[in-house]
Amino acid sequence: MSETGRAPAARAVLQQCLQARLQVKPAEELSEAQFVQIDRGMVIYICFFKGATDDILPKMASTLLNLRLCESDSGKLVSVLELPGSLLIVPQATLGGKSKGRAMQYHNNISKEDGLRLYTTFVSLCEKELTAAAAASAGGAAQVTVKHGTYGNRQVLKLETNGPYTHLMEF
Repeated sequence: MSETGRAPAARAVLQQCLQARLQVKPAEELSEAQFVQIDRGMVIYICFFKGATDDILPKMASTLLNLRLCESDSGKLVSVLELPGSLLIVPQATLGGKSKGRAMQYHNNISKEDGLRLYTTFVSLCEKELTAAAAASAGGAAQVTVKHGTYGNRQVLKLETNGPYTHLMEF
């Protein structure tokens, strides 16, 4: 249950990183695999449940980007916006799984169409907040990016972190 006592509409896992690389398209006969990569920042894995609406997205983006979960050069915990750091957003439907016997079921996950729409809007909100924060700090000198995975596809992730500093959030 979420902090409001209702079933959550979304679940996110946050992981600080020194570098992360995500395969967004597998190799095919005539093309190599395609990847997106970020340096220092945060990876956000996200899953939406049935009943999730656009209403939760601004609060989700603001909460996740403002949590002090990234280690600064001095060792102090700061938000990814304060770092400033980059984001890698990964759609992760398996966060909605529940075990039944020895199998996992995903009956509470949102439909693919609605999930894709919410995911795309969430990525856009994060891009806007991160871009605004980077422009405000150090005169916009910081090079930060928002990269994201491909909704509905299996993806390969390579993650380098300076500690298993992982957090689960529900909305």
